[in-house]
Amino acid sequence: MPERMVGKQAPRFEMDAVMPNKEFKKVSLEENMKNEKWTILFFYPMDFTFVCPTEITALSDRYDEFEDLDAVVIGASTDTIHTHLAWIKTDRKENGLGDLKYPLAADTNHVVSRDYGVLIDEEGIALRGLFIINPEGEMKYSVVNHNDIGRDVDETLRVLQALQTGGLCPANWKPGQATLKV
Repeated sequence: MPERMVGKQAPRFEMDAVMPNKEFKKVSLEENMKNEKWTILFFYPMDFTFVCPTEITALSDRYDEFEDLDAVVIGASTDTIHTHLAWIKTDRKENGLGDLKYPLAADTNHVVSRDYGVLIDEEGIALRGLFIINPEGEMKYSVVNHNDIGRDVDETLRVLQALQTGGLCPANWKPGQATLKV
């Protein structure tokens, strides 16, 4: 049975990544914590697939909204930084990503995807996992779903905003609405 991660310190990570300027650099949870940023870490199965670019580009298109909420977005798969770069350099009309506003990290040794409980060992790829980690390194939100289903950017933003209220948010809470009074 997998161990619970929400409410605990998130597994620390450092991965090679392709940055928005297309340079190779490292990304880490420690760096985001040092900069007092929320971390949105999401895993996807593979580059050059069909559902993945819809999610990756949708997050990039809305990146400014995450940035306004003091959040850093990091995408990760078990592919290499070189494959990531080739996919970024491929135009969106040709099933590529085009320019992105956040880094794509390479978990080629599968350590981070295993630590986060999303690795499909027999295939060497990750499930679609999304994790929201606060600036103190605490895992506040975790969702993992089948690789056939893309995630909803609106819902990710809503959950991040709900977490940032510090209050109790009822079902269907939307930004700007009151939290529960206890």
